[in-house]
Amino acid sequence: MSSTSLWQRLKDRFFSAKSIPEEPVKHCFWNVDIHSHLLPGVDDGVDTWEESLACLQQFSEWGIQKVVTTPHVSRDYFPNKHDQLLQGQEQLQALVKEHQLPLQVEVAAEYLLDDFFLDLLNHKEVISFGPEKYLLVETAWSSAPLHLTDLIFRIQAAGYTPILAHPERYKYYHNFEAELDRHRQAGCLLQLNAMSLTGKYGDQARRQGKLLLQKGWVDFIGSDLHRPGDLSRFERIFALPEFDELKNQPLRNSSLLGL
Repeated sequence: MSSTSLWQRLKDRFFSAKSIPEEPVKHCFWNVDIHSHLLPGVDDGVDTWEESLACLQQFSEWGIQKVVTTPHVSRDYFPNKHDQLLQGQEQLQALVKEHQLPLQVEVAAEYLLDDFFLDLLNHKEVISFGPEKYLLVETAWSSAPLHLTDLIFRIQAAGYTPILAHPERYKYYHNFEAELDRHRQAGCLLQLNAMSLTGKYGDQARRQGKLLLQKGWVDFIGSDLHRPGDLSRFERIFALPEFDELKNQPLRNSSLLGL
């Protein structure tokens, strides 16, 4: 027997069963990202159009076909105006066209539920997206608004559909499951940050994110991308078991494609 055939038999016996694991398929099957901070200079997101472009290019490679970027709007930190943000949308669309990216881009906002938000809501100066007029909102980190259920009702009465951004990151819930269920029953949709599942925001946020998956309460998945440096962290989700659990969620992301 030749040494070559002996080596082949040894390889077949000892190496075939220990093959190197395949790389996970890096594909955002939800096709639309609804939460990011890709307008330069308006909040704590990207600083330059070059950074915006780097994020958009990677999104496109991962299968994202539409990006609804959502700059922060709040009285104390980011008092961005409606018209200012829509001008940014034109610039973002021009950037995508210039570099021939196969992406639709749109600008909405992530509204902090403060008194400034109520002023904007009452004057119809908020930016929604989709035919359901989705409105992405967040609460303060230290405590929830005193009347969150009432605020949800006000948003709905004004003709919008509220989406609570990254509820898994809020640490003030005494009974996370019961209180989130109450918001859902009131008609508030829930958006999970993909990077919460990678541990970016700590163990509690990861545990609460996994609970949202277990309950089937994830209406939207979002990146909450702030800068190109976040991309490597986001990429970790493709190798997590939770990534497959996302396929069992009632995700609405893809419903926004082509609109």
